[in-house]
Amino acid sequence: MATRPPAHTLDPRKTPGQKRSEATVAAVLEAAARILETEGFEGYTTNAVARRAGVSIGSLYQYFPSKDAITKALMLRETTKLLEDVAAIDTETSGRAGLQRLIEVAVAYQFRRPTLARLLDVEERRLPVGQEVQRVGELLTRTVQRCLDASDMAVTPCPPFVADDLLAIMKGLVDAAGDRGERDDATLVARVNRAVFGYLEHAPPG
Repeated sequence: MATRPPAHTLDPRKTPGQKRSEATVAAVLEAAARILETEGFEGYTTNAVARRAGVSIGSLYQYFPSKDAITKALMLRETTKLLEDVAAIDTETSGRAGLQRLIEVAVAYQFRRPTLARLLDVEERRLPVGQEVQRVGELLTRTVQRCLDASDMAVTPCPPFVADDLLAIMKGLVDAAGDRGERDDATLVARVNRAVFGYLEHAPPG
């Protein structure tokens, strides 16, 4: 079993304050992403990341104390767009449409860079990533619950665990599709829709 590093070792050493330093951090993160996508964990080292980014290993360590710190920063970078898309979902006009949109967002996130998404999922389970990454799951749960509470969905109140069940269904199907290397996003969206709304047809009353 992989050793879990201390949480404090995942924090960046300093935050870039100038355009040049921001560009360095961006280059390091994109280099890390491309190495993970092309070489997997085997080729993923700080030296390899520095070479791919075109920076010295000393420059890399100015910002990131470890490879795991780079991984955490990469997780945060990749989830920023997901958080924006989830936060923009309208859960008041129609809960059903909100759930459908959430499914589309989840599939789009998985298919945007599927290999990277799959490997970061593995690392998220290993690393003590802290509140920054955990808030993604919390936002997803709140979004699903708001959909269930919408006027077109709340005819029969559901117990609180239903939102967690629906997220588990979405994540399980989307992650499995990513592991298989699926590329047909429309077909996957349709499958997840059937699973989610099929579950809701038989969900226990609150």
